[in-house]
Amino acid sequence: MARAPAPNLNDDGFMATSDPVVLDGAGLRGLVDELRARGYRVVGPTVGENAIVLAELDSVDDLPHGWGVDVGPGTYRLRRRDDAAAFGHSAGPQSWKQFLHPPRQRLWSCGPDGADAEPEAEPRYAFLGVRACDLAAMGVLDRVLSGGAHPDSSYAGRRGQAFVVAVNCTEPGGLCFCSSMGTGPSCGAGHSAAFDLALTERADGADVSYLAEAGSPAGAELLSVLPSRPAAPADTAAAAEAVAAAADQMGRAMPEMDLRQLLVDSRESPHWAEVANRCLTCGNCTMVCPTCFCTSTSDVTDLTGEHAERWMEWASCFELDFTFVHEGPVRRSGPSRYRHWLTHKLSTWHDQFGSSGCVGCGRCIAWCPTGIDITEEMATFSRLAEASQDPADE
Repeated sequence: MARAPAPNLNDDGFMATSDPVVLDGAGLRGLVDELRARGYRVVGPTVGENAIVLAELDSVDDLPHGWGVDVGPGTYRLRRRDDAAAFGHSAGPQSWKQFLHPPRQRLWSCGPDGADAEPEAEPRYAFLGVRACDLAAMGVLDRVLSGGAHPDSSYAGRRGQAFVVAVNCTEPGGLCFCSSMGTGPSCGAGHSAAFDLALTERADGADVSYLAEAGSPAGAELLSVLPSRPAAPADTAAAAEAVAAAADQMGRAMPEMDLRQLLVDSRESPHWAEVANRCLTCGNCTMVCPTCFCTSTSDVTDLTGEHAERWMEWASCFELDFTFVHEGPVRRSGPSRYRHWLTHKLSTWHDQFGSSGCVGCGRCIAWCPTGIDITEEMATFSRLAEASQDPADE
């Protein structure tokens, strides 16, 4: 379906597209079943490989009920919660980017008769449990991959028919900093993408309910067929208070200053070399980042040479060959590659796409093998910049 602009919020921080309702466990089950019945491949969080991962759901039972996570720099652990919340966890190693902008896509195929293979139909996804930070990341990818003069038709096809069920965050993790980036914890914050439904989960032991509001006509229509009850003013107020409180519970925060100018002024800082002493240039941060979009292409043939294909694959600016030009890479050193990534993400992204490339999800901190913390690095650059100021100039 065509994507509408992000809806306006009412005074309580929720959408005003339709009257809010409350879903219980049966209502959430009905949501998953109804989406599947309508031909959507429902994708949501589930437990797998000792983490909360995104996968196709067969039923609501596949959600990670009663599971939370403990995270820190270079650390991620599952833990049991004392309730049955399905969305009581922070971001896992995957993002929705992998479904909208897959890690590997075939661009072209040709056999001995010269005929190109028929392109595969774009899947109809329903995303269940999209956090505010990831919704903001979708908004970033929308502008980058489908909002320019030369849109990526594959991305636009997947995105255009996706049904998005967002979840307002009420329990941020230890590495979350979306509040300081203006992208959460409410799903209507910042440059968020449009969504069809928004849920706010309230858990009390085994009793779990969801305040649900529609963000699109399609969402309102779906909500009307689910088992629910009208939301009382107390339900809406309690949900809004829980989301507002989450903004004060973030485990991290970016410095409150002009990060764009800070990085411009810090381009020759010796601190880049200090970071490089810890950075393995492995590219983990770019792989888990929900907004990194760079790709490369490769051509392959079968053993007979009669069938050829061209594939597009994710690439990382930490790869030595990423800037390979005229028999050599432009950025040879680790410091130069890390500086490029961080400066593009927080500074020059504004010039290209009108916003920051960081949404404050904290994935790059958790999944860095050496625990490099993007918020701490920016705080260090801020302290160094303040220390270098001449008091006479103030």
